[in-house]
Amino acid sequence: MMSLECFIFILMTFLVTGVQCDMTEVFAEVGSLAVLPCQYSPASNVSPRIIWSKAGKGTVWRMEKSGLQMWGSSWSPNGNQRVRCPHTQFERGHYSLQILGVTEEDGGVYSCRVEQGGLSVETVVMLRIITVSISPSAPMSGKDVSFTCQVTPGFDGSAAAVQWMLNDSRFSRQTRVTSPGDKFKSIVKEKASPRLSGNWTCVVGYGGKEGRASAPLTVTGIIQPPFDDTKVYAAVGSAVTLPCVFSSGLIPSSPLWEKLQPGSLNKRAPSRVAPSFSPSSPSSQLPWDQSASLKEVDLKDEGKYRCSGTIEGERLARNIQLVVAKIDSSVPSKKKGSVTLTCQVSDTSEVTQHEWVRVTYDLNGTEAFGSIHKGKTLSISPLSEESWGTWACRFSGRDGTLGNITYHVPMMSGLSGPKSSGYSQNTTAVVGLSVFLLALLLILAQLYKNHRRKQGIFQYPAMETIIHTVSNEREEREKYRVKVLP
Repeated sequence: MMSLECFIFILMTFLVTGVQCDMTEVFAEVGSLAVLPCQYSPASNVSPRIIWSKAGKGTVWRMEKSGLQMWGSSWSPNGNQRVRCPHTQFERGHYSLQILGVTEEDGGVYSCRVEQGGLSVETVVMLRIITVSISPSAPMSGKDVSFTCQVTPGFDGSAAAVQWMLNDSRFSRQTRVTSPGDKFKSIVKEKASPRLSGNWTCVVGYGGKEGRASAPLTVTGIIQPPFDDTKVYAAVGSAVTLPCVFSSGLIPSSPLWEKLQPGSLNKRAPSRVAPSFSPSSPSSQLPWDQSASLKEVDLKDEGKYRCSGTIEGERLARNIQLVVAKIDSSVPSKKKGSVTLTCQVSDTSEVTQHEWVRVTYDLNGTEAFGSIHKGKTLSISPLSEESWGTWACRFSGRDGTLGNITYHVPMMSGLSGPKSSGYSQNTTAVVGLSVFLLALLLILAQLYKNHRRKQGIFQYPAMETIIHTVSNEREEREKYRVKVLP
């Protein structure tokens, strides 16, 4: 037993005159770097002689006073030293041994002997290797899975404390502890489920020291959504996708989408899914993605759905709830001119808060958000410019925003009517005045033209005399011609 070897080491040190002995516990995860401490304050500037050895294995590493270093044959396979003792720490009296990539076989009792000036100081170190294994490493959902935490060498009695952690959270279920031979084991057995996926850590405490080791677990099957009864939120009129994704490489046979009857997880509705759903994956999608999509959500689409498929003879299924949101508007009788908007969610079991925010856009199309109004309802006045535009209702849960839905408030006729009437009256007056001014302008233009024509004629008085004389002569000739006729 390892404890007997340690006892022998300690006993031998006391049999040597001037030797001091200490005992230290060290934990290391398999495959990691193990650091075995050894500290001694030198009494002089003379270089000490340092010897690291392992019980039953002989010398691990040694350095003579001259500075010559030697390694045990089993610690330098193919010339690659697995152990080292950094010289940079020697001046401070640190002679710790580092073991690279520790294995279970490295566990055991080590001793560090520092000899200087006739004084010998020995430190005994117990190195315990912790290994976490999961079998099978990637189980299918619903199958048995076993988690084993093994410590080599084991402990005397039951003084060791073991705690399992899942994703840094304490796993409180009962575990079975065994101590066969010189190894200590803690075993946990569970049914594989997505909730168990993640990093499993075994924390071991003994002798005032603590060590830990980890291993990841990946549960295969339906990975999206990860849990049953997952809620998907969608606004009326929007598009939505109900996820159903199997583990990469797992191609389900006989995939099926069904809508469940209200109040039951086992009774199927008469129709499998709404005709508007697309339950089969497009050819461009991966075959293990069996998600269903809907281009435009309607109130009647609310409810629970089930996605299922067969993998290796096992029927896997996941239930998903589609939660539909809409905004109702109403005009209270006592508040003429105001409108009350109500954010309606078909299932509010996970909703903890409602928020309203007004969304506006500048000339570049950039969104701008106004102040936030809390509450399920919002009272606005369409006659006010501050109410025009888009209002968004955001509903949130403990883990953040669940969804949102928008409502557009147009410019109301009650406000636009008087402005339009006044605008029409002003337009009529302007048009009438314009016609009057145009007619007056035409009259003035004609008068001016006549005036100019007269001025053009009066500029030549001789021409006027000649025209008058010719006219008189023509009249005389006409008279004479009338007189001479018989």
